[in-house]
Order: sequence, then structure tokens, then C-alpha cells
Amino acid sequence: MAIGTAAGYTNLPSGNFLPEIYSQKVLKFFRKASVVEDITNTDYFGEIENFGDTVRIIKEPTITVSAYTRGSSVNTQDLADDEIQLTVDKANAFAFKVDDIEERQGHINFETLATSSGAYALKDSYDSEVLSNIQSNVTSTNTYGADHATNSIDTGFDTSEIDPVNVLARLGRLLDDQNVPTDNRWAVAAPRFFEELQQTSSKLLDANFLNENSSQVRNGLVVPQLVNGFRLYKSNNMPSASTSDVHIVLAGHQGGVATASQIAKTEVVRDTESFADIVRGLHVYGRKVLRTESIAQAYVKLD
Repeated sequence: MAIGTAAGYTNLPSGNFLPEIYSQKVLKFFRKASVVEDITNTDYFGEIENFGDTVRIIKEPTITVSAYTRGSSVNTQDLADDEIQLTVDKANAFAFKVDDIEERQGHINFETLATSSGAYALKDSYDSEVLSNIQSNVTSTNTYGADHATNSIDTGFDTSEIDPVNVLARLGRLLDDQNVPTDNRWAVAAPRFFEELQQTSSKLLDANFLNENSSQVRNGLVVPQLVNGFRLYKSNNMPSASTSDVHIVLAGHQGGVATASQIAKTEVVRDTESFADIVRGLHVYGRKVLRTESIAQAYVKLD
């Protein structure tokens, strides 16, 4: 009973006149934004979905140029037919059951509620795994800073420290050095990095913080405009560095990483051992870094 009783008061002593009411409105947990769909190449989705578990992607051959003088013989080169394989080799699933009595007498539709939660969990796991895979394929040539506090890039408010915008500039230069096209470039970092970016270079984010109509923030996109040539994305699924005050900033070109889902389904089946429905979901997908030169990373120390 929620309401207290004065000493010696004995009217309706059990408190059964006060009903307990279970709200039909459910408190849902917050959902993290997913960014993988926006930063990867999904051109091979249809081919994998319709024809098999592997797509063989032929690489453009490299042509050699040699000096030429009039009348000299020209030697032809053999064209290479190297390939990259995008294979569906990852799968995640969920399953739960709802008893018929629970479904009939319950005040909440747990089947629908939990299915929504399960679908989000599959997408969140996919997002986290793909970002980790991208980071693990970055070469040392395309790495700015190091994975520990002493050799990471220190950012902050002191004039001796590096502005976060300069971190993006360096990542852009690393991609420029590899002849990566300037269009469709992206950068992803944790919210802590963008807090630093706001405080040191706030004018870049004015449209976002003023909630102007032109600021169409979605899927983790921080601001609609490009910053140092990058579309900026915020994610809590970033891979971790070896020390807690060092954060990884990933950057790349959308054509450098491919993702494809083959199966993304939810189904309801009857339980053979009880009077209940079993709801289960499955996500089968593949991911592949097609061009390691098109991705870069920075290890940034944020005090």
C-alpha cells in the first residue's frame, strides 16, 4: 500500500481498496543510431540475395605506361583478372516464446514489443561488427597517431594541442595520398569527439545546434554539410582503443567497403512442447573491405 496510515487507524487495514494498475504504455530503451548503411557500398546486395553466398568482383587491371619513340616496337602487357570475393559468412539470430495464456491475459503485446527489440538488436550487432572490421583493415600507412595515450593525437583547448578539425584534415590528406576520390567520403567517431569539435570549432556545427530546417540529421549524421570533405557520423559502436581516453576516428570512401544482407527475416512458429508461439529472427550478411587504401583512422586523445 503506497499511502501511509496513522497510528491506531484500523479502517480497511489490508489496503486492498487501492488497486494496482499496470500501464499499457511501455518504457522502451533508447536505440543507438546505425551508420553502416550510409558509409558502405551496397551495390552487390541484389546479386548475393538472388544468386548465392559469394560475389566475385573483378578488379580493374593496372595499365603500365612506357616511353615511346617514332618507329619503335610497342610491347603489349597481359591484363590481370584479379578478383575480390564478397562472401556471406556472418549470421546473428534471436528467439523467444510467448505462452498462449500470457498472450491472452497479458495487458501488453509482448510478441510485437520483443520482436521490435530483437530486430533492433540484430541491426545494432551488425553495425558494431562492420565498424570493427573496417578498423581492423586500416593499414599503418593510413593511420594517424598510435593506439596508446603517449603517442596518440592530443586535442583540446590549449594552443599547443590539435584542433579536431585538423584531425579530419590529416585523414583527408591520407586519403588524398592514395588517390581516393574526394566525393562520397565519410568519417565516423564517438560522441566525445564531436563534443570536442563543437567546443573548439563550434561554427561548423551552428546549423545543427540552432535546429535550422536545413539541418536534416538522421542515421547518426551530425550535420548535413561536409566538413573537410567528409560526411560526419556519430556512433556509440566505435571500436575501442587500448586506453580509455584515446578514441578512434574512422574515415573512408563509400566505395571502399561493401556490405550485403542475404537473409533478414522474422518468423513465428508453434512450440511443439508447450502452448506457445516461438518468435525468431535471423540476419545473414557479408562485409568486405574492397580497397584498404580507401580507409584511414586516427587515434585521438580526449582529456
